[in-house]
This record gives sequence, structure tokens and C-alpha cells, in this order.
Amino acid sequence: MPAVTDLVRTHLTTTFPGPNASASVTFLGTRTLHVDRFGPDPAGLVRYVTVGISEAPMHPPTATVTDPVRGPRAELVLSLRPARDEVLRTLAVLAATPQVEGLVLTSGATIDLQQPLWPGARFTAVLLGDPGGLVPDLELKAPADPVGFYPVLPMTPDEAALARARGAAQVRQMWLEAGTDLRDPERLSVLHR
Repeated sequence: MPAVTDLVRTHLTTTFPGPNASASVTFLGTRTLHVDRFGPDPAGLVRYVTVGISEAPMHPPTATVTDPVRGPRAELVLSLRPARDEVLRTLAVLAATPQVEGLVLTSGATIDLQQPLWPGARFTAVLLGDPGGLVPDLELKAPADPVGFYPVLPMTPDEAALARARGAAQVRQMWLEAGTDLRDPERLSVLHR
């Protein structure tokens, strides 16, 4: 069977126009992680997609036994209009959290980096959306679990605080009611409209 990362790249090229660029980052003690940049598409959207998280299933640090084949697998997808290529390293940091911190990436997870996602950004945290919408899950040969592609939704510090206090569903509902364009790198907090 081909490497999972090769399958992920092939899967992504059927969803988005070919990547314009790819960057790789290796943190001490982790596998090499890649972030591919796709686009802009005709609407001006650029997609940044991690490649490498899914190479191994994720397991919480409390797991006494880890299965090298079974377990959730994920990649991250950030959509922005216009592009902010400075986000590549930040996405690699997010991609390393399963290896470094034992974080299992799931829908509704809030990850607070406590620093701007790119220089000058209002956003210091992200909320992971539901997989399967923008990029369909990638089925792997049984018994391996499929790879889910989780949308990365940038959050301002006050939105992240609200998500921690009242849950991610509350923030998502506010975004929906306000018609928030989560792909706008210059958008204001939904709490300040």
C-alpha cells in the first residue's frame, strides 16, 4: 500500500487545483510535517492543507496501548481570501500537537496558540470544524480508519474565551447568525459587531 501521505496528496489534487507551494517543518522529536498551498481558485480562495498528521493514528497520552493502524487520523484545512502565506509555520505547529502534546484532533476542538496566527493577525486560536464537507474523508485500506480533513476556523481571543466558557456551538451559532466570513483574514470578532 502507498504511504498515507502520498494517498492524501493524490486525494487533495482531486479536490483543489494543483499546489502552488509546499513547505515542510520538522520539530525536535517529531515526523516531518508539510503544508501544501492550493490556489487561488477562481473566487480568490487559497487553501492551506497539512500533510503528515495522518501518517499515524492519534491516541491520547493516557492510552496505555497504542494501535499503529487503528485510531482517528486527521489533516487540517485553512481557507483564506486573500492569502496569508505566513500562516504556514503556524499550521505546522497545529499539525504537531498530536505528536507533541498527545492531542486528538476532533470537531469542536479549540486550540489556543496565544500568539497571532500570522504577523499582525487578530486571531490567536482556532476552532476545528466538521470534516467531510470541503474535503471528503479519505478511506484507507481496512482496518485503518479514514483520514478526516478538519476545517481550521480562526478565532479572536474573545471568541476563544467564549468557546471555552460556553462551548464551541455557541460561537458557531453567533458566526452563523452574523453571516461571518471565516475566510476573511481581516474580519472583526463576532462579539464586536
